Amino acid sequence: MKKILPLALSASLVVFLIVTNNQSWAETLATKSKVCPTASFPDLSQSVGAGTDYEKPTISVTCSNGELKVSSNGMISFPFERKTPNALSAQEWSWSVPLNPVKAKSTSSIRDVLGSLGFTVSGIPIYGPTEGPMPAAQAFGDPVYNKILDACGGHAGPRSEYHQHAILLQEQCNLSKQKILGYALDGFPIYTTLGCVDKKCSKTALMKSGYIKIGDPTSHTWDAYTYKSSKLSSVLDACNGRTQPDGTYGYHATTDFPYIIGCFTGTATLPKGRAGGPMPPMGGPPKP
Repeated sequence: MKKILPLALSASLVVFLIVTNNQSWAETLATKSKVCPTASFPDLSQSVGAGTDYEKPTISVTCSNGELKVSSNGMISFPFERKTPNALSAQEWSWSVPLNPVKAKSTSSIRDVLGSLGFTVSGIPIYGPTEGPMPAAQAFGDPVYNKILDACGGHAGPRSEYHQHAILLQEQCNLSKQKILGYALDGFPIYTTLGCVDKKCSKTALMKSGYIKIGDPTSHTWDAYTYKSSKLSSVLDACNGRTQPDGTYGYHATTDFPYIIGCFTGTATLPKGRAGGPMPPMGGPPKP
């Protein structure tokens, strides 16, 4: 250890000298010292699961080559509540995101993007605040506004895959005790609704979306909301995130649109296989 510490310190000083205007010293130090965040993923082995006829949730978390790699069977850790015509079955999800994400020169739109934008620490895909083109009366509508999500903010899709459009912190959802709720495909973490006010996190505040409703989000969600910036530190940016007190960036789950992610602040790494596929049309309302 006596030989290693001076080398690490020297490396940090070198990094400091080459810091660009786009990255603060706090950000650089945080990214260079990032460790594999396995502790952010809850143990779901004792959870009740979706029900007696369903597989229990499984998740694998590793880090290598500067990437966080997560695989799961996509099963929920709480009782399944059918909110769409679709059944629920196990999947094969795999995601790889950078351990040390950086901000891109410009943000990337997720308007009407269907499919995975990230994943929760419970191994569930995160979709945007938009549904598919069917049913026509709710084409590209807001699933929260249209009340087609369960108590945890998700539902089953056409391929029997459970996914979340919002993250609700009910105790049964097994995320209420987590500080980090998931990761976006650009690698930035998704924090809970509370955000630290200072570096020591001695105080927290409820983070709020900067979007305001100007129309009817039953269909074409993005036309029904507009972003309005604010000087209040508790109001998030257009991507539904902020620069944290320690200089790093992160998204926040919110109770209002866009609920999780509003756009990508970094460069998203599209997942391979099923996790990278678009969401097909949902069909009609739940069958009786």
